[in-house]
Amino acid sequence: MKAKFTGHDTFPLRYGWLHKAINHLNNNKKLLASNENSTREAIVELGVGKNMVNGIRYWAECSGVIESDGETVTDKGAYLFGSSGIVGKDPYLEQTESVWLLHFWLNFNFDFLTAYRYFFNYSNVQHFEKSKLLDDCYEDVQRLVKGSVPNETTVKKDLDCFLNTYCHKQKKSTIKDSINEDYFSSPLSELNLLQDNGGGFYVSDLGERPDLPIEVFIYASIKFIEAETEGSNINTISFDALLTKPCSPGRIFRLSESGLGQKLDEAQTYKNSGVTWVDSLGLRQIKIEKKSIKNSNNFLDAIYAGGHQHD
Repeated sequence: MKAKFTGHDTFPLRYGWLHKAINHLNNNKKLLASNENSTREAIVELGVGKNMVNGIRYWAECSGVIESDGETVTDKGAYLFGSSGIVGKDPYLEQTESVWLLHFWLNFNFDFLTAYRYFFNYSNVQHFEKSKLLDDCYEDVQRLVKGSVPNETTVKKDLDCFLNTYCHKQKKSTIKDSINEDYFSSPLSELNLLQDNGGGFYVSDLGERPDLPIEVFIYASIKFIEAETEGSNINTISFDALLTKPCSPGRIFRLSESGLGQKLDEAQTYKNSGVTWVDSLGLRQIKIEKKSIKNSNNFLDAIYAGGHQHD
């Protein structure tokens, strides 16, 4: 993996940013860090400062809704936010399902390592002190990253940005602070995957995730199986791989062992899911029919059609 611990200028993801980024590109504008004219235009069009333009571009690129060229909306971006005559399914992220999907897109990445991708794909801590997580992260970065490794200060800034993105801000009591834009929560803090206990201590328990939509879970499982079996004709995977391997649903959604089992049980009863799994005599295997793999977006379509479809 390559290191990508900079680019957000320490700005956590905010509501409206991805929609703004895609609207900007849909209006034939560009988000290019290396082009001063493009940046100046974005400052005027988006109504934010230069550093915030960088933050908007970073989060749009890392979530996979725009290409790294800063000029092109991806299929994911068009699907959720709209583009070229395509009506976005949820451009303002009004549905929690969309935030879960965005969380998956952000962390399902085998190419570039960030602090949040490190935490959700490689870290095993559940109760931790920020300083200890920084030590663990910096140590593992040496092992996981190919090429130049960022210094510890850079990793710390990225870690702070990750924690601010996934944790609810502690609001101060003054009126001035309560309306300060810095205290607007990131949409990803809604998922409650990480809690700030104060004093530099955090909790991120593995659990059953009843709020995780089954459609997003099935979609994520399909994407993981596709990545794990690329180039082969295999459409089965082990329970342990689905639970613990980097970029697996178990990792990204912080599922416990029983939580993953419950999600698989629910997936089996979901109409036309094509998901089956066995748990007997020590063998735990998941199979997803090839037509479901081929049509993985159908599960997302069901969300926006209002379709939680159980037998």
